[in-house]
Amino acid sequence: MRQVFTRILGIEVSFTTKVEDFIKHSGAKITYTKQPLQNEFFVRSNDLLFESGINDIQINIMDWEGVPCFFTTSENSALPYDIFSASFYLLSRYEEYLPHVKDIHGRFSPKDSIAYQNNFLALPVVDIWANKLLDRLLERFPDMKVKKPVYSYISIIDVTSSHCYAHRGFTRSLAGFLLDLVKFRIKRLFERVVVWFNPSKDPYDNFEFLIQKRKEYNLNCIFFFQLASYSTYDKNLSPNNNNFRFLIKTIADYCKVSLAASYSSFNDVELLRKEKKNLADVINRQVEYSRMRYNRVDVPQTYRNLVDAEFTDDFTMGYTHEIGFRAGTSFPFYLYDINMELQQPIRVHSFAFHDYALHEETSLDAILGKVRSLYQEVKKVNGEFISVFSNELLGTDHPLDWKETYEAIIKNYHV
Repeated sequence: MRQVFTRILGIEVSFTTKVEDFIKHSGAKITYTKQPLQNEFFVRSNDLLFESGINDIQINIMDWEGVPCFFTTSENSALPYDIFSASFYLLSRYEEYLPHVKDIHGRFSPKDSIAYQNNFLALPVVDIWANKLLDRLLERFPDMKVKKPVYSYISIIDVTSSHCYAHRGFTRSLAGFLLDLVKFRIKRLFERVVVWFNPSKDPYDNFEFLIQKRKEYNLNCIFFFQLASYSTYDKNLSPNNNNFRFLIKTIADYCKVSLAASYSSFNDVELLRKEKKNLADVINRQVEYSRMRYNRVDVPQTYRNLVDAEFTDDFTMGYTHEIGFRAGTSFPFYLYDINMELQQPIRVHSFAFHDYALHEETSLDAILGKVRSLYQEVKKVNGEFISVFSNELLGTDHPLDWKETYEAIIKNYHV
């Protein structure tokens, strides 16, 4: 209720289960139950919010004025479906508690989500439902006070590998050189040698460009740096590398710097705490935000770990290779832990797209078309439009110029 009314619509609400208090109230009021009391605004409730634990729920999608919805209700309800149960189902990630096959990295597949299966992943349906509810409430209660939020854009830069060749130490550089030689990767050999003599030529070193664009467009830009030991999936520079630490400090002078948690820390809270402390020591300030490597989220355990490590906000909610709204919303929300039946004190921010989801596109126009449709939906509801770009992809050899693509996106959609 607070998510729908207060955070999305800007309406302060209070609750009562006492009939006399409800009848006595002279302002806007809603009943959420099986039967209305009088002639008030009535939303017939589904059983979902009155249950405990996880049950196998049958979802039937219907169309309501061009918007998909589910949990249909009776005719005497002001809405043809239970907006609160449907919103809870998506925001809590209820379907991720149900049995499903995880991928190689232990991730929930977008193809298992009802949003993907019913073609509404690209719609922030919870936000759209909330605004439709507001329209009907204002028809009934025209004097109701509303303080609607303002659209915002956040550019996330994921730095899980700050440099491709530079500052990697003699042993790792020699091993990489020999591997490229054995595999006859001539272009990489040439690039590697050039970077050895001029580290600023490293293809992943796009930081000056990114800071320049942050200033030029006055962006809300967050850099997530990985500070972890070398492993199979964590291949960034050593956390003790002075060049790397200087880079992080420099970026922190212009943008908020937060933690890109390592692959190894996914199920290791102590390691997560250590990485958080290491980054805090580098930038000399608190680290409050997190992103998980490869967008790995195991609901609800990942968020329990992040709470234990004292993070306040997480920016991992989304799919790497599919654009859209994993939790059905563009607004930050507090995750409800269904197993523990409590709201976890961590704010979850859903990103709309990751650059890797656009990697197969062959033209800038095609990419801008996809991003534009997401932007328009978020703009309509005054939500939070979040993009995730990797400094690696910006420096990757590709038919498209990814720096040009990044600038075109922020230029068109940051306001």
